[in-house]
Amino acid sequence: MRPTPYVASLRVYEPIDSFEAADQLRWSQIAITSPTGWDEQVRSLKRSITSEPVNLKPDGAHILEHEGKRYIAPWSTAARCWAALDDFKYTLPPSVIKFFIPQTIEDSINSTIDIVEDKVSHIITATWSIPPRWFSLFEPSDRIRGSNEDGAYTILRTSISNAKQRCLFAHQAVVNAFGDGPIEQEIADLLEWLSIFDSSSIVECDYGGLAIYLEKSLIESGQPGLNADTSIEDVARSLAGLAAGDGALAGQGYERLVTRWRRVAAFEQAM
Repeated sequence: MRPTPYVASLRVYEPIDSFEAADQLRWSQIAITSPTGWDEQVRSLKRSITSEPVNLKPDGAHILEHEGKRYIAPWSTAARCWAALDDFKYTLPPSVIKFFIPQTIEDSINSTIDIVEDKVSHIITATWSIPPRWFSLFEPSDRIRGSNEDGAYTILRTSISNAKQRCLFAHQAVVNAFGDGPIEQEIADLLEWLSIFDSSSIVECDYGGLAIYLEKSLIESGQPGLNADTSIEDVARSLAGLAAGDGALAGQGYERLVTRWRRVAAFEQAM
């Protein structure tokens, strides 16, 4: 079982020559078989139970080799910790923040905030479910699934040019159907994020440990495990319905998707 089996990730891998020379040297020495996913999760667990100040010392990275070329998705630990902490603070009244966030952590963030804000995270995560907009970046042929020592897995992988084109279509379909609003803005934000990276990059959605819960829920409902996962197809159907003005078609795809992932999210309450 993975250390954080409830986390899915959306990653952008940039060509290694897109990075500074020092980073290229460091990351070129990481073996392609190195368990970077496991290492990242273990470190994230340690950060969740200790009050270590955020720092910017050399961080880890995920490695991908494609057509003889190495691609890198840095963990961006400091930037991600800062963003998560900033989001968390907005959910709390100012008077109680100090009871959740030690002053040493606040001081550390304040001292490095300008540097952290300049760093772009190559990884976005979601817990217990995968946002529908992530699936809009892929088509069925991008899907890789199977099982290994950690259990079932599903990975979706495509070029960033394909991902941006599909994201733009999703945005236009939603705007045409519903106009501006929260859903439209989330897709726009995703497109803006993708536009930051090198045009030769690769985009990957990793179900992480959610693949295990998804397989379990599908089998329990009488379906053949992960082979019955049609999340990409369901989102495509929904968007096609929106683009064609066919509400029934759009609703069918969305309902199938939400029902499937609602069952996965329910495992959180069973933990």
